Amino acid sequence: MNALIKSATIVDSKSEFHNETVDILIEKGVVSKISKRISNPKSYKEISLDNLHVSPGWFDSSVSFGEPGFEERETIANGLKTAALSGFTHVALNANTNPVVDSSADISFVKSKANDHLVSLYPIGALTWQGNGTDLAELYDMHKAGAVAFYDYKQPITNPNLMKIALQYASNFNGLVCAFPQESKITGLGVMNENVNSTKLGLKGNPSLAEEIQVARDLFLLEYTEGKLHIPTISSSKSVDLIREAKAKGLNITCSVAIQNLFFTDDALSDFETNFKTLPPLRTEADRLALIEGIKDGTIDMVTTDHNPIDIENKKVEFDNAMYGTIGLESAFGALQTIFTTKKVIALLTKGKERFGIQNTLVEEGANADFTLFNPSSEYQFKEKDILSKSKNSCFLGAKLKGEVYGSIANNKIMLKHD
Repeated sequence: MNALIKSATIVDSKSEFHNETVDILIEKGVVSKISKRISNPKSYKEISLDNLHVSPGWFDSSVSFGEPGFEERETIANGLKTAALSGFTHVALNANTNPVVDSSADISFVKSKANDHLVSLYPIGALTWQGNGTDLAELYDMHKAGAVAFYDYKQPITNPNLMKIALQYASNFNGLVCAFPQESKITGLGVMNENVNSTKLGLKGNPSLAEEIQVARDLFLLEYTEGKLHIPTISSSKSVDLIREAKAKGLNITCSVAIQNLFFTDDALSDFETNFKTLPPLRTEADRLALIEGIKDGTIDMVTTDHNPIDIENKKVEFDNAMYGTIGLESAFGALQTIFTTKKVIALLTKGKERFGIQNTLVEEGANADFTLFNPSSEYQFKEKDILSKSKNSCFLGAKLKGEVYGSIANNKIMLKHD
């Protein structure tokens, strides 16, 4: 793949070209030259776009594509295409499939489905066999096959001894254990944040206490085992405080937040719109602001779209019966740009790779071209035509967003929306 990117502003704080507007010459997938002006005598494909900005390729630590088993929701092929056109060149894929990805053979299968694609796919293996929360899965075998972490997606490990053993066992090969923060006995049948809004709507509440008790428990287990833990998608201010304290102790802990929890509150549920039914639930404005502060001070390590396609049969039903989940790849950049500066947004979208054992990339000569192309200044209302996923369950429909993604370049391939 050969290409010449014209007049692009580099957004990469670790690159010597940061904030400079330059041309970038790519030959056979490698950056051969970066300069103020580069001619094109070999008639390579030229990429010249309005207010073009280029950053290292983005990473999402939590995406779901359905396949195998739920192809009606999404396939790996279309999911990776959606990721590429949304600016993500690296994604970690959850194990919430049918069958659950809980063996080395399953890891190899998922990886094979992403062969020869622009986006690099990193499988997350189930922490327990069949995701049943009872018996540990084949962690080491999956690790050898390419699993970057172990996680029963959205399923809390109720047995603390099992979590203790998982942390101890995975530490033998530097494995990353992920633990969904929810105490299900407290959550009960709750379907939204327990607050004044749940009372007004007559919906059963899921209190932030259920998350915080589980976070506290898992942090105690982490301190005891000296393991390596990632807590995905925290949603409450107290969870931020607990993780901040754990980091001050020197524990090997990271966490993420779903972008919708930074953008919306439980006020959005007033019309019983099931696209806002997420797990963890949307919480209060105080929680939202605490999450943003946690990002700013480094307590929260990364953001995720928590992209979870759900077919219409499981979303267009009564709120109590609807499945949890929203898609988020297509809206991620535009949503974050309404909250943070472009520099901060790019830092957030490129963070987290090292935690999952993925090599960082730079915009520099001699490096493999692994770029996201975007315009940070355009403003628009997110509509169904902007959705690239098979499922259309986006809580951002109708939201005013800022910033357009043109596409991405990686693995010796180019994928642009306007091609």
